[in-house]
Amino acid sequence: MSIILAIETSSELASCALLDGDKLLSRESSGVRTHSQSILPMVQELLAEAGITLKQCDAIAFGAGPGSFTGVRTACGIAQGLAFGASLPVVPLVTLEAMALACHLQTGATEILAVLDARMGEVYWAQYRYDGGLKVVAEPALCAPGDVAPAAVDAPLAACGNGFSAYPDAFAGRAWTEGALAAIMPHAAEVARLGSAAFAAGSAVAAAQAQPIYLRNKVAYTSAERQAINASKAAA
Repeated sequence: MSIILAIETSSELASCALLDGDKLLSRESSGVRTHSQSILPMVQELLAEAGITLKQCDAIAFGAGPGSFTGVRTACGIAQGLAFGASLPVVPLVTLEAMALACHLQTGATEILAVLDARMGEVYWAQYRYDGGLKVVAEPALCAPGDVAPAAVDAPLAACGNGFSAYPDAFAGRAWTEGALAAIMPHAAEVARLGSAAFAAGSAVAAAQAQPIYLRNKVAYTSAERQAINASKAAA
């Protein structure tokens, strides 16, 4: 069984996890501004609790996105730094997939829609089916909340993610939003579980090849552009 260290900082919650066979240890810390300072101490705590060194891990998994621009860069950079130092491969993973796995583990749902607040009046979303593992039904995308369009499925569609609490009016009236688990966010525990399966399947890459996943081409706007965007939204 592989030993996977996982890092996830794509949202307001920073988390780390260490998966050794069936044993999972994790730590978490809230506050975007402290992500870069909190991750390494949490990693050290996990390794100390497990009684192993970083070099005894088989790979480092991280939430590659989509998510906060700074957050996914932080996770990628820390994963690369640790991997270079310990001569380990890395496993980049989709944050929405980690959310879908958490939803499946909590509810047993097999048809899952994950929606993450992308700010700027938009959401990241993807749809998955669990059948011995997660299968992609709709690839991760970025759009306005009202434009989220999951594929029709035979089983009930379970929804999760803070996109539902961030834009309740945009999702109001849609059958699949009833009972949405808005508290489910990307977490290193699920990144570690996905990372173990991906590592076993040969999906690890060299540290230098790790890249964040960006769905928004432009991540920053000038003051004039923000004013124009806000004026357009107000007019609408």
